[in-house]
Amino acid sequence: MNIIRPSVEIIDMDDYDKIIKKIEKIGRVCYKSEANISDESAERFISNILKRGHESVIEHEAVTVRMICDRGVTHEIVRHRIASYSQESTRYCNYAGDKFGSQITVIDPAGGFTYDPDNEKDRARYAVWKEAMENAEKSYFRMIELGATPQEARAVLPNSLKTEIVITMNLRSWRNFFRLRCDDHAHPQMREVAGIALKVFQEKLPIFFSDFEGGV
Repeated sequence: MNIIRPSVEIIDMDDYDKIIKKIEKIGRVCYKSEANISDESAERFISNILKRGHESVIEHEAVTVRMICDRGVTHEIVRHRIASYSQESTRYCNYAGDKFGSQITVIDPAGGFTYDPDNEKDRARYAVWKEAMENAEKSYFRMIELGATPQEARAVLPNSLKTEIVITMNLRSWRNFFRLRCDDHAHPQMREVAGIALKVFQEKLPIFFSDFEGGV
């Protein structure tokens, strides 16, 4: 069994300078202020419309990311609309095969929850989780050995199972995603993944996401 931490990468995004110039050009149609466009005006214009809550303008640009996280987290991610999703399928992926190293991969929950390796109760909780993951792996492999198909054997796989999901959202939907999923009330592991993603977005698309807190 392999235990990993979640990760996020942008796999499709236009050049930042092209994005901000495009959004400014579109947004200024609303105010008929195209004559005010200059080489330095795009970020200032976008900052002003976001402060006024005029976020519909940024729906004209989308970003695609790949998130590696557990399946429990993806159950929350796919509730977001408007978006497009493509996810690793447990119906067709046979984790007993060589492609997957003949093992399942799970996401370490310690990054999302309070975990102190010096705390006896925390160590005990982690040990119970790890044992449950190992038992799930054994049960999955046994079902495959007994002739079950991957889509049948997946019934014993845990929420902690690692999955990859590709997400495409427009920039307004991404702002809504971070507003909800970086909040203190979000599920801890969901908040961990959202925080990783937010840091990437703040680095690549600063004018659209610099007003958010919670990047890790």
